[in-house]
Amino acid sequence: MTEPQETVETRGEDRVDLLATDTTGDGKPDVWVSDTDGDGKADLFQFDTNGDGKVDITMVDLDQDGTPDAVVDGDGGLPPAV
Repeated sequence: MTEPQETVETRGEDRVDLLATDTTGDGKPDVWVSDTDGDGKADLFQFDTNGDGKVDITMVDLDQDGTPDAVVDGDGGLPPAV
């Protein structure tokens, strides 16, 4: 059984992936950058740090000032679609 993950609060309810990229060259995305409030600016950042295809770290920037307001282990309740 897996441990429950923290859920993060985002600026909005919708998720639009602005970027999903493979930084390690293994053919799978490991960085996701998303907009959750429809303004076209990134406010949700997720990273797969161990190459298993699952989000290991989630950061949200609620005021979009470039500094994370919350950092949690796992997908923060917002798994990417890709």
